[in-house]
Amino acid sequence: MSLVKVENLSISYGAKTVLSQVSLSIEPGEIVTIVGPNGSGKTSLLRSIIGAVKPSQGRVTQRSDLRVGYVPQRLHIDPTLPMTVARFLRLPTRVAPEAIDEALAQAGVPDLAAAQMSRLSGGQFQRVLLARALIDKPHLLLLDEATQGLDQPGSAAFYSQIEKVRRETGCTVLMISHELHVVMSASDRVICLNGHVCCEGSPEVVASAPEYRALFGSGTMGALALYRHDHDHTHDHDHRHENTEAAE
Repeated sequence: MSLVKVENLSISYGAKTVLSQVSLSIEPGEIVTIVGPNGSGKTSLLRSIIGAVKPSQGRVTQRSDLRVGYVPQRLHIDPTLPMTVARFLRLPTRVAPEAIDEALAQAGVPDLAAAQMSRLSGGQFQRVLLARALIDKPHLLLLDEATQGLDQPGSAAFYSQIEKVRRETGCTVLMISHELHVVMSASDRVICLNGHVCCEGSPEVVASAPEYRALFGSGTMGALALYRHDHDHTHDHDHRHENTEAAE
């Protein structure tokens, strides 16, 4: 049974339609990556899956027992606020110390519980957000450009950890990524979005599809040169590693 099914989904903000007649399903155990150019509706699709955006048309259905973990693209924490990683992971409800230790270990940062949030590096901060998403043992892990602002080695290490999490826990992963070289090596399935589903399938199938090539060129380097990260709407980008706030 599918974890999530999206049927004929359309999303509009005022007079602007960002998604039109999108249908897809997410199956247990797979890693699925959504790619697309600026304004293609990627974040809106993820937010509709978690119920943060109401569709204009169509519907999103989830398996009745589905637990979802979400790693946002940005989250802002006041750097003057004294808060340890363990305290952050206990918000807004108390979590057993054992669960915190397990989640941090799964995220690859087992020794950070006592560290101050304000002193974390960009990579550590994203690992803590990943640990927070893993605390409730999700069936589905959603990541919205989770490596934004990290350098290439940090990004590669993060995605390697995601693959390890999937392997060890069996959770499904649905992520948005602008790092197309990572997509092609780490995903079981790729969905190319541009206001609608242009094409989908294995990375090899999507990379050779005319619709994909029209958006990103014929090779990974062309794709990376053409792709500039943005949201569904215009935002003021703050690339400080700890100032990441969930946004469109």
